[in-house]
Amino acid sequence: MMTHFDRAQIAPTIHSTYPAMISSPPEAPMIDPFGRTITYIRVSVTDRCDFRRVYCMTENMTFLPKAELLSLEELDRLCIAFIRRGVRKLRLAGDLYAAGVRRVNISLDTRNPEMFQQITRWGKLEKVMSGIDAAQGAGLKVQINAVALKGTNEHELPEMIAWAHGRSMNFTVIETMPLGDIDGDRTDQYLPLSLLRARLAERWILDDIDYKTGGPAKYVLIRETGGCLGFITPLTHNFCESCNRVRLTCTGTLYMCLGQEDAADLRPPLRGSDNDELLMAAIDEAIARKPKGHDFVIDRRTKTPAVARHMSVTGG
Repeated sequence: MMTHFDRAQIAPTIHSTYPAMISSPPEAPMIDPFGRTITYIRVSVTDRCDFRRVYCMTENMTFLPKAELLSLEELDRLCIAFIRRGVRKLRLAGDLYAAGVRRVNISLDTRNPEMFQQITRWGKLEKVMSGIDAAQGAGLKVQINAVALKGTNEHELPEMIAWAHGRSMNFTVIETMPLGDIDGDRTDQYLPLSLLRARLAERWILDDIDYKTGGPAKYVLIRETGGCLGFITPLTHNFCESCNRVRLTCTGTLYMCLGQEDAADLRPPLRGSDNDELLMAAIDEAIARKPKGHDFVIDRRTKTPAVARHMSVTGG
């Protein structure tokens, strides 16, 4: 869960402007070199995180000073530019129910308090559980995301899935992604979700369904629980062929692929002129460089990831 920033001022803009624009035809759709139409942008409003998950970052992380973050007005201008180019799904952080948000994802790798503190280094499970209660109490639809970790939480995952479905929450499991240097060895943490699915199939009947949320997850319906279970498999199954996403950091850097280092700095056209056409041209040039696929691999000799950037840079 990311640290909450005071971004309440942006809520009226999202509520009154963005939905109307998203429902309107785009000026020109963003189509990458491989024919994929880009309709989804994930916007980060901070690089900070409450936790220091052992599979995600080092314990002593250095975050950006707040003065280097984009202003609310700059974020608004960038979002509008992308919507003009055909973005139909805009994902932001924060408790924006009043602004029209109806669904949130919450990261929870275990329901064991001791293991939770071990994974997050200093997190408190009761705070996350209270957050889930508050979200559901406010009427938000909650999805639980868990990273499958070999030898750590793999045997707890079936119980967690049953618990989530019992509270009308969907559940998604994710393979550990080799982003950023960490203190541990990701090769020891990696659990192929094909193995997990096979184990779950011994307990439940899993029906493949055509359920989409705009992200890379493939979903099944568990007959016995009546709930949806998603699998995100960046390593065992490359999901790049249908990628429709780009990521914008809190400093105005656009990453065309989560698993590549190539990026476009949108701050010069954003801050250098009020001419939105220059900004749109910079966005178009960046989309033209979107790669075919990611580099989510781990060098088993050096134990280092191909992408040195930590996940928190792009907002988790």
